[in-house]
Amino acid sequence: MHPFKSSFVESNGIRMQFLEAGDGPLVVLLHGFPALGFSWRHQIAAFADAGYHVIAPDQRGYGQTDRPAPVESYTLCHLVGDVVGLVHALGERHAAVIGHDWGSAVAWNCALLRPDIFEAVALLSVPYLAGLWDGPPPTASMKQLLASGQMLYQLYFQEPGQADSELAQDPRRSMLGLFVGASGGIAQEQRWRFLYPSSQSFLDTLPRVQEVPHWLSAADLDFFVTEFTRTGFTGGLNWYRNMDRSRELLAFLAGVRIVQPSTFIAGEEDVVVAMYRRDFDLLDQTMPGLTAKTLIPGAGHWVQQERPSEVNTYLLRFLSEAWPADRREHAA
Repeated sequence: MHPFKSSFVESNGIRMQFLEAGDGPLVVLLHGFPALGFSWRHQIAAFADAGYHVIAPDQRGYGQTDRPAPVESYTLCHLVGDVVGLVHALGERHAAVIGHDWGSAVAWNCALLRPDIFEAVALLSVPYLAGLWDGPPPTASMKQLLASGQMLYQLYFQEPGQADSELAQDPRRSMLGLFVGASGGIAQEQRWRFLYPSSQSFLDTLPRVQEVPHWLSAADLDFFVTEFTRTGFTGGLNWYRNMDRSRELLAFLAGVRIVQPSTFIAGEEDVVVAMYRRDFDLLDQTMPGLTAKTLIPGAGHWVQQERPSEVNTYLLRFLSEAWPADRREHAA
């Protein structure tokens, strides 16, 4: 079992922290909201043992990576640039990229914008949203829902300061509610609701729980809570606040398909897959390099933490074909 270490590099104008282990072809693991590179703790050692150089950064706005103040510094262009800069800072020319949740969006944009670097891509929980680039601004349809009295959480996150202060009032309650509410194997009344009456707040959509879910240790939860208590949630929320801006900047990607070898994995009970079911169903068309589309029974949104053994098996099977550990060239 490879232990992993924490390292820092300068990338794309910011200082990035990342967890690292192993030697071999580079695999980049990208977390989502609200998470950290630590959310890949079960994958880092397993991939290193399989012969890969694995890195899991705290992305822009999170953890020990820099958190620029301007809201507009968190577009998908910035986020892809951070990952490209990180690869180059490590002296590498090529990599496989794996993303979960918002990290999935960064991963698929890495694949689209720099196919010369990212030769294999795996998406977890959030499928490739190919229709994002040629439709109206993402918040336009959210505002139509609001006019009918329904709030989509992504619209609630748009106002600077609102969700930030709400989530930061009690980071433990916020993190525990999110982890439990979006995980698998829970009662319907405890599940997180992505669409809710506009009279409610975001925290109203989360269960009030005290018990740590079985897939998360008390020490793991404490790590997340300590970090978000220190940093707040603004960095991650700023990603949402650039959805329209990213749509405008990347409109030229309309109609582009992901042609690299790819795979998709999610929990069968992941509410986010339900949100984007149409995009999930179209993956064979929008990602013609897709080798598998896997839903794990009983798992929810935090799939790589809830079912690490199964996720590792699926991902390593994919990498063994698409990005084999015995590649001759893996460094510049």
